[in-house]
Amino acid sequence: MTTDVRVLVVDDQVLVRRGFRLILEASAGVSVVGEASDGAAALAAVERLDPDVVLMDIRMPGMDGLAATRRLASRGRLRPRALVLTTYDLDEYVYEALRAGASGFLLKDMPPEQLAPAVRVVAAGDSLLAPSVTRRLIEEFARHPARAAEYEAQVSALTPRECDVLRMLARGLSNTEIAARLHVSDTTVKTHLSSVFTKLALRDRVQAVVFAYEAGLVHPGSV
Repeated sequence: MTTDVRVLVVDDQVLVRRGFRLILEASAGVSVVGEASDGAAALAAVERLDPDVVLMDIRMPGMDGLAATRRLASRGRLRPRALVLTTYDLDEYVYEALRAGASGFLLKDMPPEQLAPAVRVVAAGDSLLAPSVTRRLIEEFARHPARAAEYEAQVSALTPRECDVLRMLARGLSNTEIAARLHVSDTTVKTHLSSVFTKLALRDRVQAVVFAYEAGLVHPGSV
């Protein structure tokens, strides 16, 4: 029997929280275990409710979603994963939220039917970014020169093949596409990625992409 994905909904507007709850609870395989109105309440609820995914608004009074996401990531656990929501695709917090440890970033004006699948993707350990958010992220990378020297020791811990896999991941390739390029199995790619995540202390693919750009392993516009 498949266990439902446990979701905590965090937003300072009660109508927004209830709307998300209704959408998610109408979807098979998803269960909303609680709500919170700000970052501090979210952190307390995480300890009490142990959700798989935190659906996190980024702009809230008191502790905002960025600070709360950073606190969640600092716990050093794989769960819960933060799926961050915002009203604006040009939100200045996009870059920082992903660096803080968010596993996904969605816009509040997305079609309702996309919300539950997004939650499932993040709960499964993958990452998810709205296309407009991806464009914003690449623009930020272009404005921030790579700081290769700061990451030299971490990069040197990777094998040449692990570096290849990380570069391909950062360019948007799926595990299957990476496997085809390297003429190896999907399982081998997953093994390499697991090693990369462990060596670099990364939670998921989103943080791996951020690392690859900041370390200069890939550059905006590279293919």
